[in-house]
Amino acid sequence: MRRVVFNQKGGVGKSTITCNLAAISASKGQRTLVVDLDPQGNSSQYLLGKSADDLDGTLADFFDQTLNFKLNPRDTADFVHATPFEGLHVLASSPALEELAGKLESRYKIYKLRDALDELADDYDVVWIDTPPALNFYTRSALIAAQRCLIPFDCDDFSRRALYSLLENVDEIRADHNRELVVEGIVVNQFQPRATLPRKVVQELIDEGLPIIEPYLSASVKIKESHEQAKPMIHLDAKHKLSQEFIALHDSLARKYGT
Repeated sequence: MRRVVFNQKGGVGKSTITCNLAAISASKGQRTLVVDLDPQGNSSQYLLGKSADDLDGTLADFFDQTLNFKLNPRDTADFVHATPFEGLHVLASSPALEELAGKLESRYKIYKLRDALDELADDYDVVWIDTPPALNFYTRSALIAAQRCLIPFDCDDFSRRALYSLLENVDEIRADHNRELVVEGIVVNQFQPRATLPRKVVQELIDEGLPIIEPYLSASVKIKESHEQAKPMIHLDAKHKLSQEFIALHDSLARKYGT
């Protein structure tokens, strides 16, 4: 199963959700790969810590290779790096992705990520793809390569307005490039149940028939500690309320689709 975590708005928790759900997949014995397509590299830093700055082979190197014919190109597996967490690997980001995007788009390399993940299909049970906060070459590549799409939502009116446009963009990718793509659900992040506005906004989305997934993810300062220590919540404090919510969310998705 390949899942992309996508929202064109920044600061909604894409990297946090990607890495924590991936860490849970790995902890349950699934061979798990994270693909970090955001040039900011938050998922790479989260899973690899400081070692993310000194990698031999990133996604930028992989994509650059697709632009230049080589007699002996590196296999996709050569760009995969083990994390400190058993069963969890990453195709890491690089700031160089930013400068490559225009070249890749002009040369129509939009299917190269899908081809690469097809090449790795026998090595991994589940793939989680983190994306930049924009509808660009990398997010389109991810939506073309994935089977399921999760949309983080942070309970404000700006996010709600952007949500409708985002769903239209996913529908367009599905129609033009990837018939398998399904919006698996909207993940409510940093939810504050005692605040009136978040409850109102989420209920309105439910009333409109949008696929809101439960449980909602609570707002917690613990997640900042998780980022600083480069440890997903399940490895930092498995009994914490937020860890349990991530586990419940992961298990809900697994029950729905069997993986």
